[in-house]
Amino acid sequence: MADGNGREIPSIDIAPFLSGDPTAKRAVARTVAQACEKVGFLIISGHGLPQATLDRAIGLGFGFFDLPQVEKDRFQPTGEARQRGYHRVATRNLASTLGHKTPPDLRESVFLGPVDDHRRHYADTQDATTAYAPNIVPDVPAGFDAALINLYRAFERLSVDLTRILAAALDLEEETFVPLLDRHFSIFGMHHYPVLATPPQPGQLRAGAHTDFGAMTILAMTEGRGGLEARMRDGRWIPVLPKRGDLVVNLGDMMQRWTNDRWVSTLHRVVVPDTGDARSRRMSIGYFVHPNFDAEIRCVPTCLAPGDTPRYPAITAGGHIRQKIDASHKAA
Repeated sequence: MADGNGREIPSIDIAPFLSGDPTAKRAVARTVAQACEKVGFLIISGHGLPQATLDRAIGLGFGFFDLPQVEKDRFQPTGEARQRGYHRVATRNLASTLGHKTPPDLRESVFLGPVDDHRRHYADTQDATTAYAPNIVPDVPAGFDAALINLYRAFERLSVDLTRILAAALDLEEETFVPLLDRHFSIFGMHHYPVLATPPQPGQLRAGAHTDFGAMTILAMTEGRGGLEARMRDGRWIPVLPKRGDLVVNLGDMMQRWTNDRWVSTLHRVVVPDTGDARSRRMSIGYFVHPNFDAEIRCVPTCLAPGDTPRYPAITAGGHIRQKIDASHKAA
């Protein structure tokens, strides 16, 4: 499915859905459903996430990643809660989540988990400890911590709107998924891709080919060579090229499970640019939507034909993520 510019990642204005007009809602939902079935990726405009909020976080983020290594390392996580705080270049490997043995990824990151504290609610759920671990939020440069939290909140609000659109696209009540997000454990990652000073190792990428574990991912990114690519069903890798102000949405493994494989969690990667290319420095910010830890992931009724059985047993969101993590560790 190509948009008006000939690209194969559909571009969809979701503002008509958010306006509340029933006819416009149906039209947007149909277009989104087609994109989710055929591609699993879409580029959205009219989403309402303030550009100023995004620009401030990105500007301060570049300032943070320009700091001396010893200064950034002060915000590294300790213990089991790995998706918090700062992570150096080449300390993570996304391809390993699919069992591939490749060199580590050429990016550095800052991760946040939920801003609201739900630990008391899940005090008796041992596996939830790391999902709701406290954040480690860098406070340099001045204002960076507030900018990160403000952007997390903006993505959080948008994720609720998007679940309404996805529910309508599945012919479900709009509010179907909304109650499953009031104690979500969504992950926010700010990823910096520096200019390569030395050639990569054989098979090394900025981010190895992988699918996302959660329900969906919302992405904002700056321009720069060596960017995001998605793999089409015919095996071709194509670039994902949003315009300024647009966001990228891709489905995760959890949504594919929810929809009984009707919708696809598409393989994607971030490729390497030429060594020393000054125009390759870029930033990508992802918000990985994970519902409440105890939310049930069960085939939705509109994705099950009469007489068919679900392809996957029911599981909690926390159990699904744990299953994915355990499988990647075994493969590694």
